[in-house]
Amino acid sequence: MEEIKYDVFVIGSGIAGQTAAEICAKEGLKVAIADNKAFGGTCAIRGCDPKKVMLQFAEITQKAKHLKGLGFTKLPKINWDDILKFKNNFTEAVPKSTEEDLADLNIDLYHQSPKFISKNKISVEGKTVIADKFVIATGLIPRTLKFKGAEFLKTSDDFFNLKKLPKSVTFIGSGYIGMEFCFLLSTLGCKVTMIDRGPRILSQFEESLTEKIKQNLANNGVEFIFEADVLSVEKGRKKLKLNYKVGKEERSLKSHIIFNTSGRVPSLEALNLENAAIKADESGVLVNDYLQSSSAKHVFACGDVSSKSLPLTPLSGLQGYIVGHNILKARSKKFKNPLVPSIVFTDPNLAMVGYLEEEAKKRYKNIKVYKGDASNWYNAKKENAPFYAYKIIVNKRTDQIVGAHLLSSEANETINIFTTAINAKMTVSEFKKMIFTYPSYASDLKSMFKED
Repeated sequence: MEEIKYDVFVIGSGIAGQTAAEICAKEGLKVAIADNKAFGGTCAIRGCDPKKVMLQFAEITQKAKHLKGLGFTKLPKINWDDILKFKNNFTEAVPKSTEEDLADLNIDLYHQSPKFISKNKISVEGKTVIADKFVIATGLIPRTLKFKGAEFLKTSDDFFNLKKLPKSVTFIGSGYIGMEFCFLLSTLGCKVTMIDRGPRILSQFEESLTEKIKQNLANNGVEFIFEADVLSVEKGRKKLKLNYKVGKEERSLKSHIIFNTSGRVPSLEALNLENAAIKADESGVLVNDYLQSSSAKHVFACGDVSSKSLPLTPLSGLQGYIVGHNILKARSKKFKNPLVPSIVFTDPNLAMVGYLEEEAKKRYKNIKVYKGDASNWYNAKKENAPFYAYKIIVNKRTDQIVGAHLLSSEANETINIFTTAINAKMTVSEFKKMIFTYPSYASDLKSMFKED
């Protein structure tokens, strides 16, 4: 069988893989890229972009609920089919346009997940391919749950193609994906149950703020079940029955759909990495600061599947850029973890950047914590919003801001101001001298540093 030879073979067509492939192709290298799903990656097709398109309808509905009787006489009526059609305007064109952009750079396209045969050889689409360098950018996939009836579970991929708004849904796992979908469906009138093996929602965020999100969703009728172990799922005529245990007590609940939102893991199982001596663990492909495999120097990994990444699109693009340049010139670009803000698009938005309070206590000798409930401040009152809160962490010795945690309808935007302040090593006194538009959520930020 004839073997095909490339300078660089990229596995994964999300922003990380695309970026690395394009950089190499523009410098004249012979490049190929493969994906076993539609070209374009998770974020653009079945992740953050379509999710945000759909979430805005829940956000508008929630705002109308807060203002019902104060101007709204009735709530907006939602048409699920129209929401899906609008979402599809953003997703359906992505695979074709991605493929066209790559092909214009003379990058060969493969529509299958390759398998490593040996160090420099893979099998893909029935062909044997040899490459000098490989880039693994396969991202994350939903964690597989192993219990009887797990095959009846849906994943986040399925969510974006629901033909109709379900009457009842259960989510297994209260991370940010589960919580955002929980907010969307419960706000639009679906009966939602959230079940988790842990003691609370969104464990990577400040508990004082996540508790308020839980309260707000409970007002939407969401039922929360914590410290529960799922035992099995049974398929009935119209509903699914989920059997679980809390402590020693076995219980069950029924719903029309059950989603597995228990987390995502590196998409590596199909690649046969062991045949190329590529080391990986639960964090992804093990790489050094140049995003080069620690065990196979001709292999690079970038984006969510890299052991040095977080599941965030801007970080994936940065890592793809670094890998592309390190292929062109060895060790020319080093990856340093930037300060990355995180956001959960519930209502209110929950955003954070920098250290949690407990992390800051371990990092600094003395810290100062500014925290408060701002639900009686103007910006919350004008929306009749029940929850608005914050927690800001400061290094007491230097007066520098080192962490910020915001809960508000505009936290997804205002957290960027704190990201800029922390990157600039800004002190509280310097921050308070800044002038922002008024009245705005940004103008509230200076007031968060008031002494108790």
